[in-house]
Amino acid sequence: MRIDKFNAVRNLVGGDISCLGDIYTFHDGQTPPSDSEIDAEIIRLQAEWDAQEYARNRATAFPSW
Repeated sequence: MRIDKFNAVRNLVGGDISCLGDIYTFHDGQTPPSDSEIDAEIIRLQAEWDAQEYARNRATAFPSW
């Protein structure tokens, strides 16, 4: 899975947001994050996803009974 900008923004600000292209609408009065904050969050979320690959593979190989 590739973490995208929308997921990073949503994770940073919380609340309800929508996106059309690169235009974000913040429905709950959130403060938009800076580009550097978004880039750092994408890197963090991607590293977190990648670190769990082993667990995801094990879960499919050995389903719970």
